[in-house]
Amino acid sequence: MMTAAQLRAARVLLGIDQRRLAELSGLSLAAIQRMESREPMVRGNVDSLVKLVAAFEEAGIELIDDGAASHSHGRGVRLKADPASAGPVPGEQGGTTPATRTRARA
Repeated sequence: MMTAAQLRAARVLLGIDQRRLAELSGLSLAAIQRMESREPMVRGNVDSLVKLVAAFEEAGIELIDDGAASHSHGRGVRLKADPASAGPVPGEQGGTTPATRTRARA
């Protein structure tokens, strides 16, 4: 399962808004808004959740489950360790990966 906080954090880490996430995942803007507003766990049909997770994975986001390898053993999101394994976010200019966009802003 994914929390609404993970969903928002992953989107922000990529530097995209809800509308862009809807386009990347093939879901409606209303579906993304609904998912982000549900606390604590994101709710939706299985097909929608699979599309959402696939869009994040393609963009280089790794979802961290409770108890998974993380310093605090809590849920979270992170960019994949190998930025080359993550393709550019479709529709972004310059073909940059999320990691290079993050470094450029830091």
